[in-house]
Amino acid sequence: MRRVLGFGTYDVASHPRVEVLLEGLRRTPGNEVLELDEPLGLSTADRVAILKQPWRLPVLAGRLVSRWSRLAAGSRRYRGSHRPDALLVGYMGHFDVLLARLLYPRTTIVLDHLIFASGTARDRGEDGVKARLLSVLDRMATHSADIVVLDTVEHAAKLDDSIADRGVIVPVGAPASWYEAGRAAAAARVDDDGVRDADRPLTVVFFGLFTPLQGAPYIAAALRLLAEHGTPVRALLIGAGQDRAECEQILADSPAEQMVQWRDWVDSAELPRVVAEHDVCLGIVGTTDKALDVVPNKVYQGLAAGCAVITSDTAPQRRLLGDGALLVPPGDPQALADALEHLATDPAALREARERAATAAEAFVPEQAVATLAAVLDRVEVRETSR
Repeated sequence: MRRVLGFGTYDVASHPRVEVLLEGLRRTPGNEVLELDEPLGLSTADRVAILKQPWRLPVLAGRLVSRWSRLAAGSRRYRGSHRPDALLVGYMGHFDVLLARLLYPRTTIVLDHLIFASGTARDRGEDGVKARLLSVLDRMATHSADIVVLDTVEHAAKLDDSIADRGVIVPVGAPASWYEAGRAAAAARVDDDGVRDADRPLTVVFFGLFTPLQGAPYIAAALRLLAEHGTPVRALLIGAGQDRAECEQILADSPAEQMVQWRDWVDSAELPRVVAEHDVCLGIVGTTDKALDVVPNKVYQGLAAGCAVITSDTAPQRRLLGDGALLVPPGDPQALADALEHLATDPAALREARERAATAAEAFVPEQAVATLAAVLDRVEVRETSR
């Protein structure tokens, strides 16, 4: 039995990627998964803000010192015969992996490097000295790990050549709770054949931090076009962030104000149910470099929730999703509006899109998502026992 220890300051409620990895390994025969976790109590937005605003670093430093002291004390429980065979350092673990290597110098360390800090800073308008410093942080983090988990081929290509062989591609996937919400919503639908009631508007949901990667202003522009055209659509936009004010301005003084509902956020435990109650879940349509390299959480979650998914036609999304999602050109509000209008006016098309999404979702359940990582850990274990 291989003992895997989830380690760090991650928060599964805020970072579902970590939950998928841990859940998937638990469901994979031959693994015992434990956790030594002291959440920082900072959201992803908070962490990114700290990376962009150096004067806020004392906040991060203070919390790290507090949590790391607890992690160091807790690590004593996992020594000797209780020593883990592998440590899995959760998402946003750029600093945590350094502590993991210090505490467990001879243990296989897996770093979930879902984002490059430097790339995220550039995506949000930062460059120059800050981006270079964050590149150093990325380098230190990835070089401290034996296995670096990334989500796409494009992200794997950003690893230094000297450690390129450490990269393992694991799709983000979705936690089991999203699949459960999708099944519950499907069972609750009045129409047994899954066809939307023609008298009811198409329901659309988007959730996120309104970052440039997500392209929320293009979504707002598409909703305005639909409203002006009189297309029967009702949209829920969840979240707040960098581009929300621009979205509100785009929708202002138009019929779209009546078809769009805003919520600042939804608790992570409630979010799967809220999304599953909608016909369509929107992914991303941004045009930044990072937007062209990722398949975001919300796409996998929308698939799992039983929604039809519309997202941007980029190389990684096309490769991983196939026909499981409707793909539109990045940064093209008219194309997005056309795709939504098609689903709003053709119930059979909506039913087909949902069926394709459900089929695609099965490839990303936690145990399927982590299959490549489990295989790499098996090979590492064989090498260690043969020495």
